[in-house]
Amino acid sequence: MTPTAVPRPDAHELAAAGLALSVEGPVATVTLDRQEVRNAQTPAMWRMLATLGESLVTDDAVRVVVLRGAGSTFSAGLDRAMLDPAGAGDGVETVASLLALDDASMSAVIDDYQRGFTWLRDPRILSVAAVQGYAVGAGFQLALSCDLRVLAEDAQLCMKESALGLVPDLTGTKPLVEAVGYARALEICVSARMVGAAEALRIGLALEVVPTEALDETVAGLVQALTSAAPDAVRETKALMLSAAATPLEDQRRLEREAQARRFRALAGG
Repeated sequence: MTPTAVPRPDAHELAAAGLALSVEGPVATVTLDRQEVRNAQTPAMWRMLATLGESLVTDDAVRVVVLRGAGSTFSAGLDRAMLDPAGAGDGVETVASLLALDDASMSAVIDDYQRGFTWLRDPRILSVAAVQGYAVGAGFQLALSCDLRVLAEDAQLCMKESALGLVPDLTGTKPLVEAVGYARALEICVSARMVGAAEALRIGLALEVVPTEALDETVAGLVQALTSAAPDAVRETKALMLSAAATPLEDQRRLEREAQARRFRALAGG
């Protein structure tokens, strides 16, 4: 770790939030590990994802983060017990507890939850979602938070929030619109329908779709390719890609020039 790195949660802390972590060289694999509820998510998981993410993006040795679900599904979305103030047990933070807050406090808590998703877009790392089975609601939004998505043929994506009278609020709206355009993103969200792997590939939600048994091998090959380039060049490139859509051409040209100057200086040792 570098001196500025954030301490990493230990295995027991991660397990208590339904997560597991393995790190091999420059690749960190984060696993949603609640198979008994199809890796359904909780506020505790979102808070721990934010803490874990901060530790990974500040660790210069980590270049790629792979996000996956344990077992046969990525994530069934929000754990429905989190919608019942009494259903999760004493002392357990639930989504239902938001109702006791005023608007400003509710917004602040949701902001904390969103941080469990936004770190996957940080230019200091590349993120890959390996998706099989269901990625529903919060699960879909977590996959959307990643730079790249590789889907198994059995993958089913769904933005379920509107069917529950809610809206997607875990940062999924922006990457969905960027991937498929306004009209298709609106239709997917409002209809709350399932998007199969083949359609996901066709409309730009998936980088690749492979047989379920080939998912691990395909992701490993992709990760090898992603780690083959110079780390600082990759970080600069991701930053440029993130700014490109919303930045006027003249400003983007300037950002490219500035990034290239930094790369020339670094390569020259100056």
